[in-house]
Amino acid sequence: MRTHWIVLTILLVTLSGSLLLHGYTHHLFGSTPDGAVTAAGPHDAVPAAVATGGPLIDATAASPRSAKPKAKTIAITFDDGPDPEWTPKVLDLLRAQRVKATFFVIGTEVVAHPELARRIVAEGHQIGVHTFTHTNLASAPEWRRSLELRQSQLILAGATGVSTSLLRPPYSSEANALTNRDWSAIKQAREAGYLTVLTTQDSEDWRRPGTARVIANSTPKGTAGQVLLMHDAGGDRTQTLEALKRLIPALKARHFRFATVSETVGISPPVHQASKLERGRGMAVIGAMRLSDGALGVVTWLLYAAGALSVLRAITTVIAARRHARERYLSWGEPVTEPVSVIVPAYNESAGIEAAVRSLIASDHPVEVIVVDDGSSDGTADLVESLNLPGVRVIRQPNAGKPAALNTGLQAASYELVVMVDGDTVFEPDAIRMLVQPFADPDVGAVSGNAKVGNRQGLLGRWQHIEYVVGFNLDRRLFDLAECMPTVPGAIGGFRRSALERIGGLSDVTLAEDTDLTMALCRDGWRVVYEERARAWTEAPASLGALWRQRYRWCYGTLQAMWKHRGAWVQRGQAGKLGRRGLTYLLLFQVLLPLLAPVVDVFALYGLLFLNPWRVGVVWVGFLALQFGMGVYAFRLDGEKAGPLWSLPLQQFVYRQLMYLVVIQSVFTALAGSRLRWQRMERYGSLGVPPKSPATEGFP
Repeated sequence: MRTHWIVLTILLVTLSGSLLLHGYTHHLFGSTPDGAVTAAGPHDAVPAAVATGGPLIDATAASPRSAKPKAKTIAITFDDGPDPEWTPKVLDLLRAQRVKATFFVIGTEVVAHPELARRIVAEGHQIGVHTFTHTNLASAPEWRRSLELRQSQLILAGATGVSTSLLRPPYSSEANALTNRDWSAIKQAREAGYLTVLTTQDSEDWRRPGTARVIANSTPKGTAGQVLLMHDAGGDRTQTLEALKRLIPALKARHFRFATVSETVGISPPVHQASKLERGRGMAVIGAMRLSDGALGVVTWLLYAAGALSVLRAITTVIAARRHARERYLSWGEPVTEPVSVIVPAYNESAGIEAAVRSLIASDHPVEVIVVDDGSSDGTADLVESLNLPGVRVIRQPNAGKPAALNTGLQAASYELVVMVDGDTVFEPDAIRMLVQPFADPDVGAVSGNAKVGNRQGLLGRWQHIEYVVGFNLDRRLFDLAECMPTVPGAIGGFRRSALERIGGLSDVTLAEDTDLTMALCRDGWRVVYEERARAWTEAPASLGALWRQRYRWCYGTLQAMWKHRGAWVQRGQAGKLGRRGLTYLLLFQVLLPLLAPVVDVFALYGLLFLNPWRVGVVWVGFLALQFGMGVYAFRLDGEKAGPLWSLPLQQFVYRQLMYLVVIQSVFTALAGSRLRWQRMERYGSLGVPPKSPATEGFP
């Protein structure tokens, strides 16, 4: 595995881990108030001494016991905090009333507001844990109970520097309401070192029944001591504050004393200084959680960016395609009838070269065909010569690469108009005639034809067919209108010989010689257009491995060409259109958008696990509907039957991922400064005569 794949894997694993942590801490917890859950189930396993005892429980296996509050002593306890709005107000009130209380805090809230947890401790209040995510310990499996308790303690140690042995299980109430499952959780908590604190009096402030009712619920009926349950978080706590302002003075007037839980039941202080190791581990947990929050924030913005780019691309391409369809039959000028030189670079093309050459000489436009054999070892040149076809010449040269072969053919060409063709491509009879008509405009230096996938059987063939029609051809219509065509495909492209000679012919400094050549022509002031009626049928890769190699070369070569011609961004005229329009489009939609794809996919899994899966499904269906709509429109423009679009949903799970990985691999290779060698596609000779042409009429 190459280094950049290791780095990418680490990044994805880190991102996935961060999102899993965020999902667990923010979406796998009980969001309902404590009192809203009523305990139910058998209770025969609960010791009688506990069920009839006090609110503080020591569930030691040998002899479980409990402790009751002292007479006329009240421990005010607050659950679910700390909260940035209400906890400070509660603390201010307690300080004004000179009352100490006990706060049972949620680990995730401590991470979000550690300064409040520190203030609770600093002002002399007692602190306990209310689990990590406010989960119901009674219904949680043992592994999650352990995680909830351990992480709560670590977070408290990291945020405040103290540890505590006090625990209030969420959704608990009085001792006589304990069920067998509650008791199991309490026993496991004791094994982890916790004393469980229940309640004797519930203010029911979570219901927000009104200040008077909260006071009534909180007022002891006699002189017995109480552990009073209130909340400093979980919603509007205005009634809680108003009740406390009146309740504390009233109970003091009745000679009640307010104290912490430990003082109320008469046990030694449960809060101690945490060890350096615990503090360090706690700070690490807090750091990981904050990192997960930050990762989600970044991912959210990236998702917005990816969504905006996808919608923007859909809108711009469809609008451009509609306009292009209305204007495509406008005359370029007087019909172009002059002969054309067709150059066919060939390296080991014996599988398909005969069909390609025969289709060219069957053209309804006068042509000469020049086959440049670039050092083939499979008898390509001998095969073409043995055909004895009129108007076909074979030039042999030692292997020097496709650009060199095209330059050789260019030097041997007899005519001003030149068509360059791949050795596996079969032309329709009118393709060359259609291709050269735009040259009636003297400003046109090159023309892109319409390359169609010939071997479109099977899923892989259908997916490439969809990509050619929906992706490549819609983009070419947009580039044509914006006068910033970045690529004339090697399968079918027409050129002015004089324009090619003016820029020095083809260059071999990139792996995408067709893109490099097209950009060079644009920068030299020539206009490059798209003629969709000029159709040629090409053989697409028949395996995932071959497809990977082909697209890797294409993508890497395009990045090379973009870098080579980056100066077009600041130029004027036709060059400036290429730079500010064409190169910007390529950067946004063919580089940045694919790089965001893994993040989108990871977040989709996050949404299925932790968010509303129906909402995630609706978003995915909406995205698929957008693509399907673009596909139907593009297929109709090209006169193609929409049947292959049934495979579009499957394309999202295999083909799309492969194309994104190709871009990622190419970008990493480019950033590393590596030089990719030429990777030639294996030919199968699957094309004979041109497939039946689709209807020439589309619709605007």
